[in-house]
Amino acid sequence: MSVMIGRFLTGFLGALTVVAVSGAALAGSDEARMAEIMDKGGCPRCDLKLAELRRLTMEKANFQRAILREVDLKEASVVHSDFRGSDFRRTEAERANFTGSDFSNASMRSVDLEKANLTGANFTDVDLRDSDLDTAIAVGTIFDDADLRNAALTRSNFENASFRGAKMDDANLERANLSGANFQGARLRQAKLDRAVAHNADFSGADLSGARLVSSDLTGANLKGVDFNGALMRRTHLAGADLTGARNLDPARVLDSCGDDKTKVPAGITLVECTY
Repeated sequence: MSVMIGRFLTGFLGALTVVAVSGAALAGSDEARMAEIMDKGGCPRCDLKLAELRRLTMEKANFQRAILREVDLKEASVVHSDFRGSDFRRTEAERANFTGSDFSNASMRSVDLEKANLTGANFTDVDLRDSDLDTAIAVGTIFDDADLRNAALTRSNFENASFRGAKMDDANLERANLSGANFQGARLRQAKLDRAVAHNADFSGADLSGARLVSSDLTGANLKGVDFNGALMRRTHLAGADLTGARNLDPARVLDSCGDDKTKVPAGITLVECTY
């Protein structure tokens, strides 16, 4: 009996050793992969799906058309780099730094970019549906023709960013800084812009049907030709704003909003004087 028990224990401990070695090899494989990526200056067209690349630090790297799906890139710093046409779906990149990087034509649905630094990056024609960009820094960032439907963008800094022609239905922009941003021809149906600050932003020709603009600050904003069908403006600050040619703005849904002598609104819209 003691011999059998001894053999069992030997086999069991051997199995544990194999598991431990396998685990170490797995961890080491990602470290080796990161070292190789850094040595080669990137990994264009590589399949890096599910890779652990947390805190990867690079500059001017090439990841063009790489598969980075469901990768862990939290706290990574990959600046001024090429991610054009890459697959970033469901990737975790919270607090990452992608300053000046090019993501044009990338697939980034459900990506986590919360608290990320996206300053000066290019997201032209990128699929960012259901993405999380809460509290992101995206000053001067380009989102032209991007798909941001149902994206979380609360409390983010989009100062001087460009969203021309972007699809932003149901996007949540509450408390975001949109000052100087360009939304020309963008679609923001049912979007939430409560308490957003959009000084001198350009929404000309945009579709804001069903949007919420409660306590929003649109001082000096260009709202020419905007479709406000079903939109709610309550306590909206419109000093110096230009709503010339704005369509479907329902007076019954413009409540306690204010303007000044420079504000231009369609006939039938009454505003109180801004005192704050």
